[in-house]
Amino acid sequence: MDIISFLFELFKIRALCFFSKKLTPWCFTTLLNVQFEISKKDIINIILFMNNKYINIYNNLVNLTRNKDLYKDFTEQDTFSDRLIFFLLHFAFFLKVFKNKKDKKILQEIYDHTFKQLELSIREIGYGDQSINKKMKDYLNLFHSIVAKIHDWENLTTQKQSNIFTIFLNKDIDRPFLVNYFEKYRQNLLNNTLNSFIKGVIKL
Repeated sequence: MDIISFLFELFKIRALCFFSKKLTPWCFTTLLNVQFEISKKDIINIILFMNNKYINIYNNLVNLTRNKDLYKDFTEQDTFSDRLIFFLLHFAFFLKVFKNKKDKKILQEIYDHTFKQLELSIREIGYGDQSINKKMKDYLNLFHSIVAKIHDWENLTTQKQSNIFTIFLNKDIDRPFLVNYFEKYRQNLLNNTLNSFIKGVIKL
């Protein structure tokens, strides 16, 4: 009887050592936790890498948007909306120049990264989740409208190019200046590689 009791207790100890509370082998649970921790680190590293990989392009677009010459004809102080339109115009020309099959995957990553950064910027202003979702939808629609308008830019007359800025800015602006500015910007993009803009700085 004592032997049976001893064997039974030994079996319980071994069972408790082997199984967790949910009857999962402890070693399996430990491995799952370790694997989960590794996966989290990998995901974080990938996100950081992606952010660092394309952050130059986003920063370049922001810096170009800050060009005071773009706002010289604004009778009132420029708003976030005005700056956003110039940001999207610069980005639209950027994607237009570099869109090709070879760079399609990279451009999609740049597109995703840029709008993610834009969303973060809007959050910093203080908008709530519901407002942000609506605004991001509006901004995406605006962006794709700009892309459609400049799609055939190089084949448009100067007058038609000029009219594009009236559509989106809706201000009494120096349209010939903007036509020349964005044509110069486009030529600058054409004379460089996508990789150079990922690693360097856009200068007009």
